[in-house]
Amino acid sequence: MQFRTLGGLSVSALGFGTMSFAGTYGAAADTAESIRVIRGAHEQGVTLFDTAEAYGPFTNEVLVGEALAPIRDQVIVASKFGFNIDPESGERKPGVNSRPDHIRRAVDGMLKRLNMEKIDLLYQHRVDPDVPIEDVAGVVKDLIAAGKVGHFGLSEAGAATIRRAHAVQPVTAIQSEYSLWTRDPEPEVLPLCEELGIGFVPWSPLGAGFLTGKIDATTSFAKGDFRAASPRFTPEAITANQAIVDLVQRIAATKGATPAQVALAWLLARKPFIVPIFGTRHLARVTENLGAADVALTAEEMHDIETTAASITIVGDRLPAAVLAMSYR
Repeated sequence: MQFRTLGGLSVSALGFGTMSFAGTYGAAADTAESIRVIRGAHEQGVTLFDTAEAYGPFTNEVLVGEALAPIRDQVIVASKFGFNIDPESGERKPGVNSRPDHIRRAVDGMLKRLNMEKIDLLYQHRVDPDVPIEDVAGVVKDLIAAGKVGHFGLSEAGAATIRRAHAVQPVTAIQSEYSLWTRDPEPEVLPLCEELGIGFVPWSPLGAGFLTGKIDATTSFAKGDFRAASPRFTPEAITANQAIVDLVQRIAATKGATPAQVALAWLLARKPFIVPIFGTRHLARVTENLGAADVALTAEEMHDIETTAASITIVGDRLPAAVLAMSYR
């Protein structure tokens, strides 16, 4: 496995996002099988594992803690706070909450559920417009000093917010949706990461499965699968966006690779500080996705992808309106 650096934190070039085990794509997966897949990812070289208190809520952190317990000293564990979740009961209320006292209570709960003494990388899941980011960064700075947190990250934050936070407590990583069909971070966030020496962690690097080429207008999503309510996964949007899949499949055919591998390889080729986190419930898909690290796209192929992608208009917002409104604050 190749390694990369996120703001001074050494991790595998590809990380593993565990949200899919929490029921985001339908009914939650079997616990024993989930643990097998998570540990199997590590056996194949993955050292970065991503979770959040919101996944469940709480249940995903418990799962990740159990799965990684035997190899705790060999992995980097990231989790996130920031939604309005009661730290004791897990009741989720509307909106976000990054009040300093809430953050402290949330982190204590995370440590118990993960059964760990320290969270290696702690993200603010979404920016809270009612709490100055300097206050949030200050609390995380205190948590780092107390040994409860190793590094500070922000998720779906805007460039100005990142800069302000970084001035109080150096930001190690920014996590935002980024892929061939979601390129929102490119104008401002990626250049800022490069300027400040911050790592960038794309979530949903395979477009929630769309870029694998296994979804079409006839695909039906399981009950509870978030894609059933996503603007980009209506039959009309799927049909309209097929062109981006055709592009990935064409490149994959020339490389002897899969579309998923090409989509991930494209991200790896964009910047050396980019570490995509893919998610899957299947160990075979873990193996496939990790193969992306061995797919070297030439300058000509990257140019081909860029010029072709520039001519494709992606139809449908990447998230429902209420969720999208929380991004890039």
